[in-house]
Amino acid sequence: MRTILAIDIGSAKTAAVIANYDKEKSELSISGVGITASKGIKRGTIVNIENAAKSIKEAYLDAKRIAGVDVKKAIISVSTSYTKSIISFGIVNIPGNEIKIKEVNRAIQLALHNANTPKDYIVLQAIPYNFKVDDLSEIEDPLGMSGSRLEVSVHIIAIQKSGLENIKKTIAQAGLEIENLVSSPYASGLSTLKEDEKELGVAIIDIGATTSDLGIFTNKSFRYTNTLGVGSHHITNDLSIALHTPITDAEFIKLEFEDLVKNEEELIDIAVIGNENEKQKASLEAITQIMSARIEETFLLLRKEIEDSGLKNKIGTGIVLTGGFTNFYNAREIASQFFEGLPVRIGTPKEIGGLFENLKMPEYACVLGLLLYGVREGINYEIDSNNKFVAKKLEHEIQSDELNINLGNEDLQNNEEKTTEKEQLIDTIRSKSESNIIQKIKTWLGNLF
Repeated sequence: MRTILAIDIGSAKTAAVIANYDKEKSELSISGVGITASKGIKRGTIVNIENAAKSIKEAYLDAKRIAGVDVKKAIISVSTSYTKSIISFGIVNIPGNEIKIKEVNRAIQLALHNANTPKDYIVLQAIPYNFKVDDLSEIEDPLGMSGSRLEVSVHIIAIQKSGLENIKKTIAQAGLEIENLVSSPYASGLSTLKEDEKELGVAIIDIGATTSDLGIFTNKSFRYTNTLGVGSHHITNDLSIALHTPITDAEFIKLEFEDLVKNEEELIDIAVIGNENEKQKASLEAITQIMSARIEETFLLLRKEIEDSGLKNKIGTGIVLTGGFTNFYNAREIASQFFEGLPVRIGTPKEIGGLFENLKMPEYACVLGLLLYGVREGINYEIDSNNKFVAKKLEHEIQSDELNINLGNEDLQNNEEKTTEKEQLIDTIRSKSESNIIQKIKTWLGNLF
């Protein structure tokens, strides 16, 4: 029996969950849960180590008391506010004409070697999303296949070095150790997405209090991630400013909006900033307009981010919304108006045994996904945050150098030639796109004058 501790550090809340995993039965059972308000976190990043550490420790101790076990190593979520998505490629020759685990690792390592990682960033995770054996592409798992050359496309999630150090200091101050660090939307995807969605292409959007994390899956792999600094708390701020009411009253209006609509009252009583004993009237119509404007802006920005990713045409099954924002009145229906016909659904976590009942809401998708990451559900191959090569068909994680990685001159030359070809293709596409934009502007100006 293995004990797993997962901690999701959000801007509004910190959640710690302890679970037991029976490997023989492949059963995961939650034994302890701790949830506390986050402090020292702003827009997904740590701004006060001491306060953030206190929130983490409080959530952990609550989970520990319920579970009755002492586990110190935790799988921690990493906000996309810290990270960048980088694409790289590796190609190796196959000795013996049969692809073994060693060749898969070697190809991924070559992609890491070739990656254009910014100097102030370091690799957090490396996830292959497409294998090619000779001329056959979009292979899910090349292990055991015959061929002379193996090519891999890898999605690298790079993290700011300073941000990583602050996370490590915070976790240490909370009295815990890091078992693994995992990108938040990746974890949310593991707990909410169906296998056919990941295969045919899906965008998952985890909208929290102050950030919206976007992840795109294609061919059953995590392909892209980014973040936007917008979330449900911005609605609260807008209400507070526009209605001149305290944040607490604005938050109440946001959370109880559905009931207010049902009551069909045109005016409601709210407090006045600076004098909470004084009441003022606010119209439901004005409240609706304020909230709608922010919500529309949020989904417009998210739609643009999907378009900018270059993967919009790869999203075959639609959009999955998760996070606390989805509890908002009519969230799915509103979102459906902004994604040009793509189906939209609310992503709730897959059911897990034990104390799951209180965690089945979308805002717990990430922390439950961390548990699933801990048992390697939905993962074929990866270089994790400890620089360990992880394969679903291996019994244990192994250090990359244990496979005797030897990046020979021939492999490096093949890799550089192939990468140059891809870079040239990307530059050509970008150039054509820019030319089209310039031509459109010229046409528009011509029509105008």
